[in-house]
Amino acid sequence: MLRQYLIDYSLDVIDGEVVSCKKHKWACMRFLRDIEREGTEEFPYIFDEDRAMRFFRWMNLFRHSKGVLRGQRIEPHEIQYFVFGNIYGWIHMETEYRRFNKGYWQVARKNAKSQSNACVATYEASAFGEAMSEVYCAATKRDQAKIVWNEADYMIQKCPELKGKFKTAYGIIKHLKSNSIIKPLSQEDKKKGDGLNPQCGIIDEYHAHETDEMYNVIDSGMIAREQPLIFIITTAGPNLNGPCYRTEYEFVSRLLDPNNPTEVDSYFAMVNELDKDDDGNLIDDIKDEKVWIKANPIACSYPVGIKNMRTLLKEALEKPEKMVDFMTKNMNVWMSHPKKKYMNMEKWAACGISKRRVLSPDETLPDVTGLTCFAGVDLSMKIDLSSVGFVVPLPSGSVYVAQHSFIPEETLEQKKRTDRVPYDLWIKQGWLTVIPGAVVDQSVIEKYLVEEEERRGWMMREICYDRYAATQFAQNMAARGYEIVEIRQGVQTLSEPIKDFRELVLQKRILHDDDPVLTWALGNAVTKSDDKENLLLDKAKSTNRIDPIAAVINGFVRARVAPSDSGDVEVWTF
Repeated sequence: MLRQYLIDYSLDVIDGEVVSCKKHKWACMRFLRDIEREGTEEFPYIFDEDRAMRFFRWMNLFRHSKGVLRGQRIEPHEIQYFVFGNIYGWIHMETEYRRFNKGYWQVARKNAKSQSNACVATYEASAFGEAMSEVYCAATKRDQAKIVWNEADYMIQKCPELKGKFKTAYGIIKHLKSNSIIKPLSQEDKKKGDGLNPQCGIIDEYHAHETDEMYNVIDSGMIAREQPLIFIITTAGPNLNGPCYRTEYEFVSRLLDPNNPTEVDSYFAMVNELDKDDDGNLIDDIKDEKVWIKANPIACSYPVGIKNMRTLLKEALEKPEKMVDFMTKNMNVWMSHPKKKYMNMEKWAACGISKRRVLSPDETLPDVTGLTCFAGVDLSMKIDLSSVGFVVPLPSGSVYVAQHSFIPEETLEQKKRTDRVPYDLWIKQGWLTVIPGAVVDQSVIEKYLVEEEERRGWMMREICYDRYAATQFAQNMAARGYEIVEIRQGVQTLSEPIKDFRELVLQKRILHDDDPVLTWALGNAVTKSDDKENLLLDKAKSTNRIDPIAAVINGFVRARVAPSDSGDVEVWTF
């Protein structure tokens, strides 16, 4: 039974029985979480084995077009069972529409990418059941777009069961019964999307796309379809400024990470790559043949594939100019100077109050009522997030931190599309407040600070602010009687606090409320350093918004040096 097969496979991946990278393990953990909660009000999807097996029966009709298996019927590999079992097995329990309308699979060269894409293209144009379906194989170059199209055409022509079901003419494959088509599409065709009504878009080798133009051409035409599918399948590449790395890879890394609150139920993701450390440095040895299968789950599962990989590695070691191509195409590693992630998110998760309850059932959670609080603010000029951070030193030597953020109402819909995080849920849960209008009304934030101090019973020692966009705010809060401290945004002021805050997390001396907004922001944060190893959070290079953690750090700057109120309690030392 497919359901149990995928459960067993996932457990084997997580336990290390199947050699896999971290993101592969995360994808399996996500599947198991979904199985546990399927059919609930929180998660209204169910896994339909018959739907998934229908795709695999279709796949089995075709024959391999290349390699040692040429001419033999396709028997899906375990990674294909997992990827396409997910994409075609999950449906909404009421509408029965497919759950996933977008898929991303990053895997090394020669791991059946074209074959998998061709099976998807032919299935979506016929057996999936949509009348007048339009399937586009999209790439930047016409020749690249034709690779998947040619594979689909060959597989159909060599399939006796489909004789007379399809017709190929003028660069279009047509399914006669449903009047559906499969067509290559490239930037060279100068298509703007007018008149297209795609049921399915296959985005091939997305790493080579300089812009998201082809993606948008497909996506914008799908609005009339009830259950469309965009499927991206790619290797890594050397361009970290393109949409594949900058948008999709960075997003799916957050989506899969169990310590990150990012969740989009309609997006499937699988990444097969070599592993890196928290700073983005490669930790797998490319000369170790045992790790090759992480990026090559199919190619390195049989002797000929391993032999070919040895040849490619030997050439790359002998000819340095070949190494980038080997690393990106065969080891599936994005190649450039890595961005240095600020925080180990597993360590951060361990500081959450809910985690502490699990790990230390006898530990008494601190009552922060009546304690001294240092507030930090990071305000936007107009339309972005504005955040307030709270830092409360505890007599035990630990530190309690929290945040609250604000977003203009007229910006919300746009930010939901671009940031792809559950703002609506965060608003409902109380971590985020919507401010009426198109821009930030700072008076709402001023009022919130006053009310929060009273609600929590805190003594607001100082309000620490970044001067940018906050001059009037600072004057207004000073007029209310608060001590206002400007936090200069340079290395002399911020470097040591940024380092010390991270050190406290590593020592598990930070406590937080498992706030998903703060966790999201912290996961986005990357650092930049100078030749003296001073650190700053790099807003320009951080993935998405970091305003909540920037606000907390502003408060932390003062909290770490200010003397305690009583004079006889040392707040903490480093």
